[in-house]
Amino acid sequence: MKAHLLVVILLSFLVAACGDDANEANAVQTPVRGLITTVVEAAEETTRRRYPGVLEPTNITALSFEVAGKLEKLELEVGQRVSKGEVLAKVENTQFAADVESKIASVAEAKALLKQAEDKLTRTRTLFERKVSTRVAVDDAETSVRTNQTSLTRAERALDNARKDLTKTDLYAPFDGIINSVDAESFQTVSVGAKVTSVYEATSYEVSFSVNFTTVSRLVVGTPAIVRLADDPNVRLAAVVSELGERADTVSSFPVVVQLKDNHPIVRAGMAVEVNLEFKLPTASGFLIPITAAIADKAIPERSAPDEPTKLDVFVFDSDSSAVKRRSVTMAGIRENQFLIVDGLKPGERVASAGVSFLRDGMKVKLLQLKE
Repeated sequence: MKAHLLVVILLSFLVAACGDDANEANAVQTPVRGLITTVVEAAEETTRRRYPGVLEPTNITALSFEVAGKLEKLELEVGQRVSKGEVLAKVENTQFAADVESKIASVAEAKALLKQAEDKLTRTRTLFERKVSTRVAVDDAETSVRTNQTSLTRAERALDNARKDLTKTDLYAPFDGIINSVDAESFQTVSVGAKVTSVYEATSYEVSFSVNFTTVSRLVVGTPAIVRLADDPNVRLAAVVSELGERADTVSSFPVVVQLKDNHPIVRAGMAVEVNLEFKLPTASGFLIPITAAIADKAIPERSAPDEPTKLDVFVFDSDSSAVKRRSVTMAGIRENQFLIVDGLKPGERVASAGVSFLRDGMKVKLLQLKE
C-alpha cells in the first residue's frame, strides 16, 4: 500500500514538472510581431485642399441667323469639332436670290432713268443758251436729274442689303471650337435671333466650386492651383483663381472659379476634376505619413485644414525597448493620400504604417526591413 502511494506521488510530481516545462516552452515560442514602419523625413511647408468639380467652357457662344427662313438639313452633333469659317447651318436661299435679281433689275432701271434725265438736262441747257428754252425748263430738268440720282442710290442700297441677306443664309463657325448644343431641327422655320447652336473654344476651360469663409479669405485672384482629371489623375493642369464670390451662395459657402492655364488633348467639357489649392502651414513645416498609420478607433474629419487641425493617434517605434508606443499627433490636412502632421513627430522617428489594428501600446515588435 505504501509502495502504491509513493508511485502516485512520484507521478504527480512528474506531471507537474512536465506542465511547467510546457508553459515555459510556450512562453519561449510566442512569436514577436513583425513591424513595418515609415521613417519621418519628408518635411513639407504647405498643405493642399482638394475640391471636386466639373470642367466647363470659359465662354460659350450662341449662334443664330440674322434672317428668317426655313432651315435646310441640319447635320450637327454635340461634341463635334468645327473650324473657323465652316458652314454650320443654312436656310433656304431661293427667295433671297430672287430678291437680289429683282434689286439688280431695279438698279438697272434707275440708271436708265437717270441717263434719260441727264440727257434731257444737257439738251435743255443748250436750248436755253440759244434763247430757245426758258430758265424754268432748265430748273425742272435739273430737279429730275437729282430725283433720279436719289432713286438710283436707294436702289443700289437695296441691292447691297439683298446681297448681304443672301450671305446671311449661311451660319459660320466664328472660331475653331466644339459644338456645345444643337437647339434647332432640320427644315424648321427659324426667326431672326433664334438660337440654332452654340460653340465653345476647346482651349479655354474653368471649374466652379464653393469654399468656406476661412479658405476664401486666404485666396486672391491669381492664386495658383492644380487641376487633376478624375479619369486620369496623372494629367495635372496648371490653373489660377479667376473669380471670387463676395457673397455666399449658401450658408458660409463662397463660390470660387478656377481657370485652366494648360491644356491636354483628352480634356473635354463635362469632365470630373479635382482642384488642388495650396496653403502655407501655420507651423514652420510638417511631415507626411501614410493614411494607414492612423489608429482607426475614432472618426477622422475629411475636411481637416491648416486652420482646423485635428488630433489622431499613431504607434511610434521605440528602439530602446523594441516596442511600439501610442502617441497623439496633430494633423493639418491630407496630401497625396498621406496625412500631413504638424505636431507630435520628429525627423528620424519610425511610425507603424501597416497592421496598426493588431498593435497595442507597449507591444514588443521586430522591425522589418522592406526590400527596395
